[in-house]
Amino acid sequence: MISAGKVIKCKAAVLWGLKQPFSIEEVEVAPPKAYEVRIKILATGICRTDDHVVSGAMTTKFPVIVGHEASGIVESIGEGVTTVKPGDKVIPLFLPQCGKCSSCINPNGNFCVKADVTGKGVLSDGTTRFTCKGQPVYHFMNTSTFTEYTVVEETSVAKIDAAAPPEKVCLIGCGFSTGYGAAMNTAKVTPGSTCVVFGLGGVGLSVIMGCKSAGASRIIGIDLNKEKFDKAKSVGATECINSKDYTKPINDVLSEMTDNSVGYTFEAVGHLETMVDALASCHMSYGTSVVVGVPPSSKMLTYDPMLLFTGRTWKGCVFGGWKSRDDIPKLVSDFMAKKFDLDQLITHVLPFDKINEGFDLLRKGESIRSVLLM
Repeated sequence: MISAGKVIKCKAAVLWGLKQPFSIEEVEVAPPKAYEVRIKILATGICRTDDHVVSGAMTTKFPVIVGHEASGIVESIGEGVTTVKPGDKVIPLFLPQCGKCSSCINPNGNFCVKADVTGKGVLSDGTTRFTCKGQPVYHFMNTSTFTEYTVVEETSVAKIDAAAPPEKVCLIGCGFSTGYGAAMNTAKVTPGSTCVVFGLGGVGLSVIMGCKSAGASRIIGIDLNKEKFDKAKSVGATECINSKDYTKPINDVLSEMTDNSVGYTFEAVGHLETMVDALASCHMSYGTSVVVGVPPSSKMLTYDPMLLFTGRTWKGCVFGGWKSRDDIPKLVSDFMAKKFDLDQLITHVLPFDKINEGFDLLRKGESIRSVLLM
């Protein structure tokens, strides 16, 4: 491409500070260095994790370009890149797969050491590829997709089917894969089991889809917003409840509803209290509870260890347990083969410059997933 090796000027949504709106700015995107890839973003989803940066629940440096759930086309590659080439359709990966660290090598691990969860905001050489108004702009989770062009490391990109619709498969970059994999990979839901999902946003609905695919016979959705119940049932929930409708603890309610048979619970909210509720709600002897929602930064959790002593299993889950570079192309192929339907998760499709409107919809609980088109 004629832009290869040159700085690209393009539009990006820059977040200049905490609790500020996104500002559409002209930014300069430097060419990729060795083992880096520059991507033209085609579509990007608005995820609750992005809003955690705005609120301060997730640590980052400012100014920053957030966004981490996207699809795009490779514009150019740096020296040494061998797994993708210009013109390839790709999904940027907020969870890299270096293939060398202990997590990548172990078949049961996926939390690569190259993941940026501490908000350092730079690539491996310690610098950023973004500049705006003469000052550096930081990266977010190795991806930064709220921009027309971004630069990621080769370990943070997966080549996908060229025919895949970008406005749909972008969800495989985070929300869908995280929830679906929590049921399929992390919990390993068994046929005929009873599952409970706390939080019916995009990730929670994807958990329900995973539980259904795994053969669960009863799937109970829990949310404070009853407007989400119909959508949850349409993707596989057998029933939905609002915990505020009961005076007794939700774990007691669920025990009575299911004759004490809840095998799996999933916390897809990111609230400390809900994590403990979810743990207490699975069977005391054989239940498994999975933390799927991103916990708030620098917070400590207090719980009764007797909840675990009796036999429960408490597990964490990042990106659904998938090996990102290996598994994302397979998930896209499964989507193309109609093994699951992403349309049910997309409630709004907006032009990129309507990004603040998309976040308003998220905060008001009026959207499941808003997708921004570049």
